Amino acid sequence: MNLVVRGATIVDGTGRPGRRGDALVVDGRIAELGDVGTTAGARELRADGLVLSPGFIDMHAHSDLAVLTDPQHLAKTTQGVTTEVVGQDGLSYAPVDAAALAVLREQLAGWNGIPDDDLGWPGVGAYLDRVDRGAAVNVCYLVPQGTVRMVVVGTTDRPATAAELRRMRELVGLGMAEGAVGMSSGLTYTPGMYADTAELVALCEVVGAAGGFYAPHQRSYGKGALEAYAEVVDVARRAGCALHLTHATMNFGVNAGRGGELLDLVDAALADGVDVTLDSYPYLPGSTTLAAVLPSWASEGGPEATLLRLEDPEALRRIRYALEVEGSDGCHGVTADWDTVQVSGVRHPELPDLADLVGRRITGFEMFVDVLRRDRLGTTILQHVGHEENVRAIMAHPRHTVGSDGLLVGARPHPRAWGTFPHYLGHYVREEGVLGLEECVARMTSRPARRLGLRDRGVLRPGAVADLVLFDPTTVAAGATFEHPRRQAVGIPHVLLGGEPVVADGRRTDALPGRALRHHPSTGVTA
Repeated sequence: MNLVVRGATIVDGTGRPGRRGDALVVDGRIAELGDVGTTAGARELRADGLVLSPGFIDMHAHSDLAVLTDPQHLAKTTQGVTTEVVGQDGLSYAPVDAAALAVLREQLAGWNGIPDDDLGWPGVGAYLDRVDRGAAVNVCYLVPQGTVRMVVVGTTDRPATAAELRRMRELVGLGMAEGAVGMSSGLTYTPGMYADTAELVALCEVVGAAGGFYAPHQRSYGKGALEAYAEVVDVARRAGCALHLTHATMNFGVNAGRGGELLDLVDAALADGVDVTLDSYPYLPGSTTLAAVLPSWASEGGPEATLLRLEDPEALRRIRYALEVEGSDGCHGVTADWDTVQVSGVRHPELPDLADLVGRRITGFEMFVDVLRRDRLGTTILQHVGHEENVRAIMAHPRHTVGSDGLLVGARPHPRAWGTFPHYLGHYVREEGVLGLEECVARMTSRPARRLGLRDRGVLRPGAVADLVLFDPTTVAAGATFEHPRRQAVGIPHVLLGGEPVVADGRRTDALPGRALRHHPSTGVTA
């Protein structure tokens, strides 16, 4: 059915000033913008007082399984998100074999819960085919470098052989040919962190040749953060590959007030010809699994090997020294400050003594180990390590886009999963004025679309796909809080994918029009 949106303020995603007008949608695409006359047979939607913008694009999502298993997907649809980029941080469920899937099911329990046995795919194409059976949002996929290494090399800390490197390059190339938009890595997560710079360059050469981009979670966001950023810039430069810095930030006490130094590095790379973009979420705490804080050697061999080490007194002594004296690489090179670590969810909530920990801080090493053991490494946490001045500086950079980095599982997940986009619009635009409205919308729409190669999304113009959001600029806000992280956004009454309503009058419809958006290496276009 055709649709006319009447009387909206059209903020088209380009950054140009908004203007009052109408939009005509025909067969899922924008047919006309401006003063649309009477159109026989078209449904009319009055939008007085509302902004009409392109659908929001989440550049860093952990909805790999949620888009398949949760038809409502309220966390994202009710924020106005119409496209998500998944396969993040070097770990996901395609391409996998049986051995890797067994490890990933346990390792990613804190990110995605425990999936059904059939939720793993031998290739990127098979995963995207599953998305095409119907989803609440559109999906782009990144080949996960850590998963590829797990399949080829295993979970041990050693260099890849020449034959193994050739096989990893083949798998990355196949993933790109099947529609991935790029490659991610998680260089504080095993086994991806075991790759040296030369290995990353070799894989990124394949990504760059296919017109994709590299999206690293680098080796540190704490001590050595700038060196870690410099490494991935060097990888991109040497490989001839575009670079997207995911959840770009400078965290922990050592980096207070140093956001500008990261931006200087980005500007120098841009001046040197490296194609760099970045994303961030508008909150101070980070979120990950409690097991991620462990030193990398303690996680070698997979979850079962890690649990055995947590029962070994000598291994525990070494772990404690790494955490509290040296600074664990899993904790970004800084010594553990247990006061900053708060439990957000547990894998086994049926155990009352575990469920009661949600919302509490980890009080010391003994509690840290006890929780890991009893919850079998499935605990998720918030880390209160961010700095407001860094968040504001980074979001103001002209190459900035938006990513929620939202984990959807656990009793009290980070509110960024449900609130990132309205929090930008409500808090940082309307209340604080850090960004102008049109500029903020561009960071959520056209700029990520450009990075992803989405030529017919991200901007309102005739011929573009009608992925649309209507929001009230005077009331839009994140309903989600740290105490109540699953509250729906305020002031976003309508969201459409390809002209089909997925949120109408603030309520989720039954529609599942979302599909896989596949990158085509020969053209550089994602469709």
